[in-house]
Amino acid sequence: MDLIGQEHLLAPGKVLRRAIETDRLVSMILWGPPGVGKTTLARLIANETRSQYFSISAVTSGVADVRKVIARARELHEIDKRRTLLFIDEIHRFNKAQQDALLHSVEDGTLLLIGATTENPSFEVISPLLSRCRVYKLEPLSSAALEKILLRALENDSELARLTIRFEESARELLITLAAGDARALLNALELAVQSAVPNESGVLPLDRSLIEEAMQRRTLLYDKKGDYHYDTISALIKSVRGSDPDAALYWLAVLLEGGEDPKFIARRLIVLASEDIGNADPHALMLATSAFDAVHVIGMPEARIVLAQATVYLACAPKSNASYLGISQAQEDVRKTAAGDVPLHLRNAPTALMNEFGYAVGYKYPHDFGGFVEQDYFPPAAPNRVYYRPTENGIEQKIKQRLQNLWPKRKRV
Repeated sequence: MDLIGQEHLLAPGKVLRRAIETDRLVSMILWGPPGVGKTTLARLIANETRSQYFSISAVTSGVADVRKVIARARELHEIDKRRTLLFIDEIHRFNKAQQDALLHSVEDGTLLLIGATTENPSFEVISPLLSRCRVYKLEPLSSAALEKILLRALENDSELARLTIRFEESARELLITLAAGDARALLNALELAVQSAVPNESGVLPLDRSLIEEAMQRRTLLYDKKGDYHYDTISALIKSVRGSDPDAALYWLAVLLEGGEDPKFIARRLIVLASEDIGNADPHALMLATSAFDAVHVIGMPEARIVLAQATVYLACAPKSNASYLGISQAQEDVRKTAAGDVPLHLRNAPTALMNEFGYAVGYKYPHDFGGFVEQDYFPPAAPNRVYYRPTENGIEQKIKQRLQNLWPKRKRV
């Protein structure tokens, strides 16, 4: 089995390798980033199982192309019982009707379907088709795997093998690093670097760091503003800020910005975090996050990155509390479970004489008449006086907690 990488699927004894070796395959979706071997794996499966192989791209093909393959598959099966493997690259680009056209043939075994996608199939592949397929997740290639691919290309490629190529300094490592797990990006950059290199007197093509950087242009970012990595990356940023790690937060912020993410999207998420994860431990966090959004909206990129960096660092370093978030979540859960209680008469306004006659506002104690606080019941008559807000010991909430314990000593906020 000649495929580099994806050992979690193809190492001896692993699930996909066993399925290939025993020829007990079912239709599948290969989900993973670009350049990790999805197409190569499909061809390998076809060769190992001696299947008739057809390949189409969802970008340029439609239902008519699918039906032609299905018709041919039936002919081949009638002739010699041969199985047909249909590989569809970027299957997520097929609409619902196009994916529906595959259902019957996949169900009755006319086709062994292998779909390749860089997008989360849970969202991009229709449920009936997804239920008929096994999903295998391919990972970015490791540095060791890319090193093997690079060595094989230098030794076996007919064009490269006849040349004398020498990597200078740490150019080889840089090429592997900038490829970011993408073999296609690595090989394309290598080819371009070789074409751009000037041979020395001995006919050797020297590849230095500057040549590699020029060939790669910039680090290959596995970032798609509408794709799965988009959500993974913003999640990494938020979790880094929540975890009070400003360094990791700045790293993920840089990934988002370098990937072309809308800075206002980032700023909006920081506003949510300021309330959800910091709250009253530092009330200034929400004000700063909101101001950052306004500033980003006004000035735009590239200067907006500085504003976002300031806000990100402040929020990461701020004391954390999700007490307000947990409090409203628990209160909403209680309201959903039971009907909302009537507002007590003493809490209702009485702007008319009729309302006064019915007892509206009667018995209400105006806190300012009692020095700013007076104990009275603010819950509905039938509802228990539950504790929803439990301040932490972090930041300003420590003082808030002590004040509430003094005001409402019977309510245990632990």
